[in-house]
Amino acid sequence: MKHQTTLLTATLLLIALPLFSQKNKLYEWRGTDRAGIYEDKGLLKIWPENGPEMVWEYEGIGNGYGSPIFTNDNMYIQGEIDNLAYLFAFGPDGKLLWKKDFGPEWVKNYNGSRCAPTIAGDLIYVTSGMGNIYCFNRYTGEKKWSVDMVNDLHGTFPLFGYSEAVAIDGDRMFCVPGGRDTNVVSLDRFSGKILWTAKGHGERPGYNQPKIISLKKRNIFVTFTAYEMLGFDAKTGELLWAHEQDNTPLAERKLGQGDTHCNTVLYEPGFIYYSAGDGNGAVKLELSPDGSSIRQVWRNQEFDSYMGGIVKLGAFLYGSGAAKPNFKNLNTTTGEIGTILNIGSGAIISADGMLYYYNFKGEVMLIDPLSMQVISKFKMTKGAKEHFAHPVIHDGKLYVRHGNVLQAYRIK
Repeated sequence: MKHQTTLLTATLLLIALPLFSQKNKLYEWRGTDRAGIYEDKGLLKIWPENGPEMVWEYEGIGNGYGSPIFTNDNMYIQGEIDNLAYLFAFGPDGKLLWKKDFGPEWVKNYNGSRCAPTIAGDLIYVTSGMGNIYCFNRYTGEKKWSVDMVNDLHGTFPLFGYSEAVAIDGDRMFCVPGGRDTNVVSLDRFSGKILWTAKGHGERPGYNQPKIISLKKRNIFVTFTAYEMLGFDAKTGELLWAHEQDNTPLAERKLGQGDTHCNTVLYEPGFIYYSAGDGNGAVKLELSPDGSSIRQVWRNQEFDSYMGGIVKLGAFLYGSGAAKPNFKNLNTTTGEIGTILNIGSGAIISADGMLYYYNFKGEVMLIDPLSMQVISKFKMTKGAKEHFAHPVIHDGKLYVRHGNVLQAYRIK
C-alpha cells in the first residue's frame, strides 16, 4: 500500500510539473533572460544584395517604438492610435486576431508606445507611457486587472514617459513608479494586489527594462532609477545594494539630465554587466554568491550605449556608442574597447552566432562578431519617425518595426 501511495504521488507530480511550467512560462523583452540572444538556428550567413525576402508586412499598429513579443502560437505588440494605447494580437499567419485599448498613451514627445508586453502563462502585461499597467488574458483579450502607477502608486513621470517592460518572477510582478515611498513595487500578478513597496533612493524612473537574477539563496530584481542601479530582494523588497551613476554632479541633476538608463543588465554566474550612456558607460560588477553585495571590477565610459541594448558573446560585449555614434565591442576581461565600426548608433541582437544591427538611420545589418565586419545590409523604407524599436528574431524570420509598420524577413 505504501509503495502504491508513493507511486501515485510521483505520477501526480509528473503530471503537475508541465502544467506548472506552462502556467509560468515567460515570453519577454529581448528573448530568454532578456539577453538579446534568440534561439533560432540555421540562419543565413549572408543576405541577397537587396536584403532578405520580405514575407509579411502589417501597416496599422499605430505609433510606437516597442518590439513584438512571440509565444509558441501568437505575436503581440503595442501601439498608439488617436492618443489611445492599444495591444494587438496576431496569429502565426500575420492575421490580426484582436486589439484592445488600455487608456491614454504618451503623446507629449516622441508620441507612441515605448514598451514591449511581458507574457507569463496565459496572462499578458502591458504598460503605457502614461503609467497604466493592464493585465489581459492573452488568448481572448479579456481584462483581468489594471493599476495606474501615478494615481494609484503615487509615481512620478520621467521626461519621456514610462518605458518599462514589467518583470515577472513566479507569481510576482514588479514595476518602478518612481514615487518617494513607492519607488519600486511588487504586485501579485494574478490580482494586482500590492505585495511590497520599497523606497529605494526615492528617485524618478530611468526608462529601464528590469531584470530578475536567480540565485540559490534569493532572486534579485535589478533596475535603474534616475541616478542609481538598484538590486532588491525579489521576495521581501529589501534594498541589497546600489551603483550610483555619478557622472552627473548633484547640482546638475534635473529632469532629462543624465537620467536616461534604458538597457537591461546582463548576468552570468558571479558577474553583472551594464551599459548606461547617461551614466557610467560600461561596467562589470562582481556579485557575491548570496547576492547581498557588489564590487566594481572595471568601468569604461567610452562604451556608452544608452538605449540600443548590449549583447555578450564569448568574452566580448557588443553595442553602440552615444557620444560618438558607432558600433563597437569590448573585452569583458580587461574592460578595453576593441574594434569600432562607424555605422551609427542603433539596437543590437544576436542569433546563430551572428549580430543583427538596426541603426537609427533605418539600416538593418548582418555583422560577423569575430571579424567585426558588416556582411550584408538593407534599409527600412516604410514607416515614420525614429528607428528606435529593437528587432526580433522568431521562427526563422527577422521582425523590424518602424513606427506604424512591422515587417518580417525570411532569414533561414
